[in-house]
Amino acid sequence: MLTRRHIRVKVMQSLYAFNQSENDNLASEEKFLLKSMEEMYDLFVLQLSLLTEIKAHAETFLERSQQKHLATKEDKDPNRKFVQNAVFEILEQNTQLEQIIDDRKLNHWKFDDEYVAILWNEIKESDAFADYMETRDNSFKEDKDFILAIFKKVIAPNDKIYDYFEDKKLTWLDDLPLVNTAVVKMLQKLKQTATPEDKLPKLFKSIDDKEFAVNLFRKTYLKDAKLSEEMQGKTPNWDKDRIAEIDTVLLKMAICEFLEFPSIPVKVTINEYLEISKEYSTPKSSIFINGILDKLSKEYKTDGKLNKIGRGLM
Repeated sequence: MLTRRHIRVKVMQSLYAFNQSENDNLASEEKFLLKSMEEMYDLFVLQLSLLTEIKAHAETFLERSQQKHLATKEDKDPNRKFVQNAVFEILEQNTQLEQIIDDRKLNHWKFDDEYVAILWNEIKESDAFADYMETRDNSFKEDKDFILAIFKKVIAPNDKIYDYFEDKKLTWLDDLPLVNTAVVKMLQKLKQTATPEDKLPKLFKSIDDKEFAVNLFRKTYLKDAKLSEEMQGKTPNWDKDRIAEIDTVLLKMAICEFLEFPSIPVKVTINEYLEISKEYSTPKSSIFINGILDKLSKEYKTDGKLNKIGRGLM
């Protein structure tokens, strides 16, 4: 689920917070880094469980409509296409999803069901819902396309849900776009033959990614003095006070990758930190960072300091 870019962002955030706190307990900060990434998975599970809670809320709505004193014909014989959507059924029956919700106590929507009601009401008023409910027949493709449509158009961009997650955990704001993308990818891959034993996407694609996160954080921190030396003289037109703190962190991480991560191509490192700087730093940061990293990479190559393994990694 986690991409290398998002791992780099998490490391950047942890190093920045570490520097600001002036804490010197590396072990505790590493635990915080891993915890913040694990909490992303909580957010992923919450978004999946939100879908099943909306379905449960819709069922309750239909039941109450049937019990009205002056129930209409539609109330007595409602179109149950929404609550019979096959995607809801697959998610409800997934044993791993159920286990994670129990183990991590992610039953938020049971206590904060007003947000479920808000989304159900917005879904009911959406064009996608009107089109979907024109018939009473279900097909798996239509069911999946509909769930994808309401997630992208109603759930993911909802301001109240955004505020809710912000109140619950501030770091989730940065995580939400990636998590929502992961939810969409999972829904897109769902098959009609799905079983309750099917596994959810993992937080880390491999153990290498988890080790990359810890090693990048640890090496950048422990080699801070050396990395600072590498930057000296490379910013003649920039006073130290004018360089954004985030840029300093990003540059040190990138230089660390140049010198300490032989399997990562130089071009990949430069591109990744340019993109991160565009999103998290000042408007001119990407130009500044590109100039420094380009100059350093050429010097390292000339001096034989780039110990890259494999073809095309220089």
